[in-house]
Amino acid sequence: LPVEGSENLLGIIMAGGRGTRLMPLTTNRPKPMVPVLGRPVIDYVKDAMVAAGMSEIIVTTGYQGEQLISHVDSWNASSRVNQEDSPMGTAGSVKLLSEELTETFVVGSGDSVASFDVADLLDSHRKSGAKVTMALWQVDDPTEFGIVGLSKENQGQIDSKLSEGYITKFKEKPTSEEAFSNLINAGLYIIEPEVMELVPKGEKYDFSKQLFPDVLSRGWPMYAKTVNGIWFDVGHPFELHNAQMALVEKRAELPFPMPEGEVLPDGSFISSKASVSGHVSKSIILEGASVNGAVVNSVIMSNSRVNGVSESSIVGENSIVDSRILNCVIGDGNHIVIDLENERR
Repeated sequence: LPVEGSENLLGIIMAGGRGTRLMPLTTNRPKPMVPVLGRPVIDYVKDAMVAAGMSEIIVTTGYQGEQLISHVDSWNASSRVNQEDSPMGTAGSVKLLSEELTETFVVGSGDSVASFDVADLLDSHRKSGAKVTMALWQVDDPTEFGIVGLSKENQGQIDSKLSEGYITKFKEKPTSEEAFSNLINAGLYIIEPEVMELVPKGEKYDFSKQLFPDVLSRGWPMYAKTVNGIWFDVGHPFELHNAQMALVEKRAELPFPMPEGEVLPDGSFISSKASVSGHVSKSIILEGASVNGAVVNSVIMSNSRVNGVSESSIVGENSIVDSRILNCVIGDGNHIVIDLENERR
């Protein structure tokens, strides 16, 4: 059944992050452009939106995003970048588009690796009659995130057993004692246009810290649902390894195009354009990379060579590793040479 108004659903992707926590991988590119299985982080949320029928996608950013702009131009969806002159916060940057926000729209983050069923979330949004519906993700330790308490009815009692329901409470970065839920805000929202009227014009304003608590205090219904798929915040370089291993594992059910290559029994992925004569386990070897040594629990990005050993490390593009590295993050275009003194010990 076609849903009323679904012909022109707008998707907005907030590409705000510089990605300082991912240095040196973000020396030459903003966080949304960091490659994951050979494609930028931002493409995963874009694919999920397109799969759910978004006919137009607007990317908002606050920095000089030449790389981002030329990348977004290459998408096969109707898309463009809206650049802010000064940082407006998450809700403020979307408010700048208010002329276009005339129907239900979807907002996602281009800074997280997110691949899940957005159409299912839209369905729940419409059935619940909510003004805002939020995607949730379950974590073991919620203390680094914003948690969400759910209830069976609007403004009801928190029931921590629910995986979806009406939002009754928020808390940012709770202590483990304060954590009434292990469901966190996964940064993708479905919003009715009238909600944006609560956002003040021309000032910095945040969805999760300011707008949503305001919506809640007015008693407007807000719904939330734990997503079926994957979500990685990628706040740390090693999360890139976890995210890519998870994408490979769930490739059959997620809305993204899997690159050509071989998946090994241990979940490793070797691009069809990579060459491996050495040992690979629990690792991701991308296009043009070569492994003559050994790679364990690592990501080797495109056109890099490992002649030595990489263990629990992330190697950027166009780098060479001749020595042994452990728990390292190597940026693009580096040559890690053998330290002979070290090798003799």
